[in-house]
Amino acid sequence: MNNQPRIPDPETRKRSVERLREVCRQFDALNLLLDEAIAQAEADIRNSPLTAYRLGKARLVVEEDAEESGF
Repeated sequence: MNNQPRIPDPETRKRSVERLREVCRQFDALNLLLDEAIAQAEADIRNSPLTAYRLGKARLVVEEDAEESGF
């Protein structure tokens, strides 16, 4: 009994390498798509009126704390 893995023939290896390269290209394209979606979501958040409101409230709290502590 031989339990060692069999080395595939050159043509099979070539097809496997080509498929793996295609999968890598697809992952690269997907990563680019996700990066663009994240950038758009971050831009939407930055431009949101709710974000502006929350930043304004946060500034007020910081200013009040600074006044109370004497800075």
